[in-house]
Formats: sequence, C-alpha cells, structure tokens
Amino acid sequence: MTAFDRETHDAFVVIAEFEVAAENLDAFLTAAHEDARCSVNNEAGCLQFDINLVQDKRVPHVVFYEVYRSSEDFDAHLATPHLATFRESLSLVERELPVRFLTRQPL
Repeated sequence: MTAFDRETHDAFVVIAEFEVAAENLDAFLTAAHEDARCSVNNEAGCLQFDINLVQDKRVPHVVFYEVYRSSEDFDAHLATPHLATFRESLSLVERELPVRFLTRQPL
C-alpha cells in the first residue's frame, strides 16, 4: 500500500502544547513551522503536522497536532536533525505541557 488510508488504518497522534510569551511568539512560530515543513516533506511516516494557536489565552498557547503512521515513525522523527534544531527554540517557551499520545481510529 503506497497511500495511507484513514478509513481502514489507525494512526499515531501526538499533541504537544507550549505556552510562549507574546514577545517570543513570532520566533517560536518560525521555528515550529520549519520543523513542521521538514517533518511533512522529509519523513514518509509523518502524515500531518498542524500548528495551532489558541486565541483565548492570556499567554499565547501553541498546540501541535502531529499524525504519524505508527509510533515507530514518531520515534524516527525524534532522531531527525530538524527536530534537534527546533529543540533550540524551546528556550523561548515559558511552559511545555505534557505531551499526549493518541491512536486515531479508522472511520
């Protein structure tokens, strides 16, 4: 099978959340978008990587919604150079919430 069929296959979902001071938000989002682009473009196992900004928080709250074919594909993501580069931007984060891992159910 060459394409991932969400109707018949589950997927490994990662939700990562960060609180970022307003003055650091642009720099953090720039780093996040680069990580997301590299993940989707260079990792066959990364199916989706969305960056979301929660609007109703005093401190900007950024939520990553990442979808991988499997937990092994996510493990491979953790070893990529672009993630190592992104991790340098974590100095801009006021608080990182615990990462949540989900299994997306087929339709």
